Amino acid sequence: MGFATADLSDEYPDEVQICDPLLRDFGGRDRFAGEIVTLKCFEDNSLVRTALGQPGVGRVLVVDAGGSLRCAMLGDLLAEMAVANQWEGVVMYGCIRDAARIAELSLGVKALATHPRKSVKQGAGQADLTLRFAGVDFRPGAHVYCDRDGILVAARRLA
Repeated sequence: MGFATADLSDEYPDEVQICDPLLRDFGGRDRFAGEIVTLKCFEDNSLVRTALGQPGVGRVLVVDAGGSLRCAMLGDLLAEMAVANQWEGVVMYGCIRDAARIAELSLGVKALATHPRKSVKQGAGQADLTLRFAGVDFRPGAHVYCDRDGILVAARRLA
């Protein structure tokens, strides 16, 4: 991937939304981008498992987990599933766990923090919604660009 969010911000100032700097890098890839797939689920990662079990070439899963700091919504097993299904990355407005293992995987992961407790699995949540967190709207089908400098969202593919 030959982009930098700073360069995209400079080149397309009227086309990008820039996330508030809330999320940290946890994945083995610190630069990733792709078409947005959205989920909204609170302390239940059932839909995360379902989504990452699907083909993910060219896609990034964006999860609004309500900013919960009480449990992890992504762990090493789901991250390994994401890699196997060729997802570009995961943007998690919530926590992950198994951070050391996730850092070894060829997957971009941005999240608020880590937490050792797993989530419940009751099948709760919604898919394909416009999400809003970190001052940005994440629409299904839009594009997200992530690197060490931050996260940008654009309605179309820029790079």
